[in-house]
Amino acid sequence: MKRTRLCDLLDIEYPIIQGGMVWIANAELAAAVSNAGGLGLISPTAGMSRNGDQVENLKKQIGIARSLTAKPFGVNLPILNNPQIEDLVAAVIDAKVKVAVTAAGNPALYTSHFKEAGIKVLHLVAAVRHAQSAERRGVDAVIAEGYEAGGHNGLDELTTFTLVPQVVDAVTIPVVAAGGIADARGIVAALALGADGVQMGTLFVATHECAAHKNFKEAILKASDIDTAITARKLGPTRILKNEVAIKILEMEAAGASVEELLEFIGNSRSRTGQFEGDMVNGEVYCGSIAGMIKEIKSVSDVIRSITDNYETVLTSLR
Repeated sequence: MKRTRLCDLLDIEYPIIQGGMVWIANAELAAAVSNAGGLGLISPTAGMSRNGDQVENLKKQIGIARSLTAKPFGVNLPILNNPQIEDLVAAVIDAKVKVAVTAAGNPALYTSHFKEAGIKVLHLVAAVRHAQSAERRGVDAVIAEGYEAGGHNGLDELTTFTLVPQVVDAVTIPVVAAGGIADARGIVAALALGADGVQMGTLFVATHECAAHKNFKEAILKASDIDTAITARKLGPTRILKNEVAIKILEMEAAGASVEELLEFIGNSRSRTGQFEGDMVNGEVYCGSIAGMIKEIKSVSDVIRSITDNYETVLTSLR
């Protein structure tokens, strides 16, 4: 597989980053991805109880990851509306984690603190203007995420195929493509668009090492190309598996529900209910539209080996 600027920046073998999925991106998953040559990411809330302490949980997860790998891994830090963000940033710096991925907030807030500590910073963006702003703030790379991705997406709902080349043309730092990528074909396409690597989330949910509930993993295997939906546009577009919760949210939106009504229905930690606890009826289940391509649960090493083994085959087919 092609070695890119992202590999050199993050000291990894393959230009592959695992998504830092809330509730389920645990230390075991991150370590497995890093051991296989990519960059694993830990979520501060992975495996945590509903009212747990993110900082203490993150410290625990970092410790577990370090017991499982000597290779670089990172931490995913959503900034907006996170009451513990200041302490989480301090914990990442104190632990000397190699990489911080920030999202859902202003990259100007913490990038300089990370950089002063020698930590590489990647920021998630969903539009060209966000990428340019992040570059001005000193981030080392941006992750350009199209709305094919599971979970919260950009307000403009740009596709990965249209977003990535425009971001590549607008910045000089490495660009990572995210959203709708789950095999070697997707990686070749992303690199052809000018990206220096990819981030994948849903594919890594369907691995043995991921903390996701088995019901969630099995639902991915059963999903077709049309089994996800964009919901809660008034709150921020969110791609989830179609279930009773998704249908109810869509019905409420069609009926003109207010932001307050949507928030009241969705409540707190409904995504944990589905993804970690396995309640596929009452839970909100973040899932990318690429789910229809995923047909079996594998180990992380087998997932990455399949991608790297098929990479040259895909390139050869284009010649």
